[in-house]
Amino acid sequence: MKKLGAAIVGCGNIYRNHGDALEGSDYAEIKAVVDIDSARVQKAANIYACDAYEDYRRMLEREDIDVVHICLPHYLHSKVAISAIESGKHVLTEKPMDINLTNSMSMIETARKYHKYLGVCFQNRYNNASQSAKEIILKRQLGELIGAKAFVAWNRDKIYYMSGEWRGKFKTEGGGVLINQAIHTIDLLQWLAGGVKAVKANVDTRLLQKVIEVEDTADATFIFNNGAAGIFYATNCYSSNSPIEIEMNFERGFLKFEDDKLYIIDEDGKRDITANSQTENASKKYWGAGHKRLIEAFYKAIIDKTNDYVDGEAGIKTMKIIEAIYRSSSMGRKIYLD
Repeated sequence: MKKLGAAIVGCGNIYRNHGDALEGSDYAEIKAVVDIDSARVQKAANIYACDAYEDYRRMLEREDIDVVHICLPHYLHSKVAISAIESGKHVLTEKPMDINLTNSMSMIETARKYHKYLGVCFQNRYNNASQSAKEIILKRQLGELIGAKAFVAWNRDKIYYMSGEWRGKFKTEGGGVLINQAIHTIDLLQWLAGGVKAVKANVDTRLLQKVIEVEDTADATFIFNNGAAGIFYATNCYSSNSPIEIEMNFERGFLKFEDDKLYIIDEDGKRDITANSQTENASKKYWGAGHKRLIEAFYKAIIDKTNDYVDGEAGIKTMKIIEAIYRSSSMGRKIYLD
């Protein structure tokens, strides 16, 4: 089987998760890496024995590039994605899709127009615990969902925000803890719960008002599609990166994510269902170990011509929830999603 040619645009913090997954792939071969920093892109090219470009437009001219991975600052996602799709490439973008819904929808519409695949990196859906939880929910082993909660308590200090000019600004990052750090937890919660139909929320900047213009703390109450309520809290004001906590209450018990493990709690007690494998292609523990699985699923979907991957339509659901949180906070009322 002929492998698909891949290029990675952006050689910052996250690109190695993509590069390492591609290097061991049965479906893909890294052909090129792109970054405006000449030293950084050459280092990446040496690691993966591929070509280096400082201008992504030159890379897009190549006919042997089938898929473009976007690992750029948020505000560049839609610009590069649309250019790549218009050049005949499939696109897999890191989260978020872009800094707002308008740009994200443009990505989806362009992919439809040119009949190309658009994937979004919500890799935590592919972690062992997430997959096990989804299976339990679909089989209705614990009955109907009646409530859920999710907490993210991490640390992002002044040094972090000073590490990149695009960080901490609405124009370039699109938001703070919601769109950057907690977006995976929001996505996981809404995916497991079956979607969100309404949000009442508050966002605030509590520690770094003189450093960033975006929020460092947010809380929300979600109304899921089945009518159950969920509570959500996220902050970058903690002293360290604490393990994410998710708990889902069903008619006959609970599912609880704790420190990379999934527990089922019912009349038989508390049992460890599965543990995430964090050694598999995870540079940082809180990114999870799902990148390789997500990337393999994306390429397999292209080759097999299926829809079995996290596409733009799935990705924009979480963008809509985040946008609703911002609107609810600014307007002081519940926001209903379409």
